[in-house]
Amino acid sequence: MRFTKQFRQAIGVLKRIESYGYDAYFVGGCIRDLLLHRHIEDIDIATSARPEVIQEMFNKVIPVGLSHGTVIVRYDHQSYEVTTFRVDADYSDQRHPDSVHFVKTIDQDLKRRDFTINALAMDKTGCLIDLFDGEKDIQKRIIRTVGNGYDRFAEDPLRIMRALRFSSQLGFSLEEHTLKAMQFVISELNAIAVERILQETAKFFAGPYIKTGMDFFKWLHLEKHLPVFKDNPAIINRLPAHLKPLQSFGAVIAMLHVAVPAISIDTWVKQWKCSNKIKNEAESFNEALYHYQCSGLSPWLIYKLHTTGHSDFTLLVNMLFDDHLSEQTVHNMAHHLPIHSMHDLAINGTDLRRLFPQRQPGPWIANTLKQVEKRVVTGHLSNDKNALKEWVKWYRHATG
Repeated sequence: MRFTKQFRQAIGVLKRIESYGYDAYFVGGCIRDLLLHRHIEDIDIATSARPEVIQEMFNKVIPVGLSHGTVIVRYDHQSYEVTTFRVDADYSDQRHPDSVHFVKTIDQDLKRRDFTINALAMDKTGCLIDLFDGEKDIQKRIIRTVGNGYDRFAEDPLRIMRALRFSSQLGFSLEEHTLKAMQFVISELNAIAVERILQETAKFFAGPYIKTGMDFFKWLHLEKHLPVFKDNPAIINRLPAHLKPLQSFGAVIAMLHVAVPAISIDTWVKQWKCSNKIKNEAESFNEALYHYQCSGLSPWLIYKLHTTGHSDFTLLVNMLFDDHLSEQTVHNMAHHLPIHSMHDLAINGTDLRRLFPQRQPGPWIANTLKQVEKRVVTGHLSNDKNALKEWVKWYRHATG
């Protein structure tokens, strides 16, 4: 197997571990993506060495998950997740999977993995270890469990979400027996922590083959087992007919809210236990979509929308409103904005206090700057210090 530059850089980690008398292999998704010629995000390594031994081998080691046998090794300015060979975690508490049992061989480690396409290992020479025909499944573009599907999903029902996520990311089909095993165990998703489900669901909606993934989502009636969806299962039929991948889960929530306005963004955020970042993104997208419906594309809409959201906003507009907005149009308008944040204004709070030395500092300063900001963005005022000062004098006089 011909290694990419990323793998060649990481071979030194394997060699160092082996020099101490331990086994080490590249494992999992990075091998799958190498075989698929996909972009590789991270290179993971499995070894017979315990975490404490790895810490002695390398100068920079971050102990991110010692109880699960995982550390981050910094080597040649790169980070690598290095995990000790192990068998299944104890999933007696589905909210917090706890202990693992370390083993001595890569074969035992691969047996405990979820799907055949992930149960792959490769040594430093590029020799593939494939005990479960994962390479064939990659060629056939199918997702199949390692061993008994019911056992794999019963060990951790979140694997149901992972299977759907891989289908959405790779465009693979779910193998028949795997699909049936998912049906038997799917109700156990109710015991999984929402935070874990959210991580997989966000990746699911971001997959380039979301249409394929959604077909299996509907076939499994997964909506009956997810927050908000299970109380409103008809939501699934209100999604856009031509679903596109959304990179922000905030954009997903905004899409769901527009599809069913009766369910507030706050409801989605609370039941899915979203971070404030996701909440803010959802509200930003929702506000932008509302303004677009009312007034079309405007400088103020683009200004309020964070630059990282341009792609998702364009997709949302086209999916929800059956429009043909181009991302380039959005980029062009953003490029020609007179300012890109309030920090770009030619005046600030200090200038306002100097203009009105007799007034006590207070909310009036922020309120005035907001008025200036909007007028500059919309082209009603030039971002010139003297011009803005003159307008502020008039505005404060007119409003008292």
